[in-house]
Amino acid sequence: MSIEVSSVGKRFGSFVALDDVDLTVADGRLTALLGPSGGGKSTLLRIIGGLEQPDSGTVRINGKDATRVPPQRRNVGFVFQHYAAFKHLTVYRNVAFGLEIRKRPKAEIRARVQELLALVHLEQFADRLPEQLSGGQRQRMALARALAVEPTVLLLDEPFGALDAQVRKELRDWLRRLHDEVHVTTIFVTHDQEEALEVADELVVINQGRIEQVGTPADVYDKPANDFVMGFLGPVTRLAGRLVRPHDLEILTSEAPDTTPAEVTGLQRIGFEVRLTLDAGAEQPWAQLTRGQAEDLRLAIGQHVWIRATR
Repeated sequence: MSIEVSSVGKRFGSFVALDDVDLTVADGRLTALLGPSGGGKSTLLRIIGGLEQPDSGTVRINGKDATRVPPQRRNVGFVFQHYAAFKHLTVYRNVAFGLEIRKRPKAEIRARVQELLALVHLEQFADRLPEQLSGGQRQRMALARALAVEPTVLLLDEPFGALDAQVRKELRDWLRRLHDEVHVTTIFVTHDQEEALEVADELVVINQGRIEQVGTPADVYDKPANDFVMGFLGPVTRLAGRLVRPHDLEILTSEAPDTTPAEVTGLQRIGFEVRLTLDAGAEQPWAQLTRGQAEDLRLAIGQHVWIRATR
């Protein structure tokens, strides 16, 4: 189910949340809206879902104008950071709720809920209340509830933001596998660059109400449209007046063409990575090395080296 956003603008008082935004999301894609807080990504998601009305522009879903269509008629599923579960209902009833209010036959509801609970690996918890689940399990329940009514579009707003790092990592992997199974057109909002790079088919980088770049994770990371995108998506440092990735800095122990002399001012090992801080006069770049690279170079604080960008 494709989504087309054309010339959408939205203000809250004097604050410009979205400024003439155009975006096309292809059918079946898993797209991440990525950007800093206040950049406009959640506003864009809410306008696509019908929870906010744009001041200007249009939203088309599967070729039909949905700009003024209420959310309940867009066949859109929502999952938010806070699960908004019905605390007095079991996991089974939470997932079944959307089907029950649509007055689907009981046998159909039972089959659909059982299928979804198996899909999200919660079938053994069907009779529990939400408070008896972990945070990750509650979020999987929320996804199953959103999928129960077979939405054409699934919208996720910071779905894993309230969870700890390890659970977020596990749910990212799970969401990618789930999407590959159900193929529903999905848009999720995140400010977590690693999450977006790992999960999404396509990234949409938004800042100050404008889309800075749209592309695959590899393209946006390797070929950023501007310094904002490069600085927001992944680590950066500065050498010879331009932004470069720290892992794209080559460290040499003897002078070579196109190198900049520098002095090692710090060595910090973080797991398999060694972070090297340098004094290059007007600039103080830093480099990411593997432990093996650092050991081969036999680096020491105070050592004079030469550095150059490989990209």
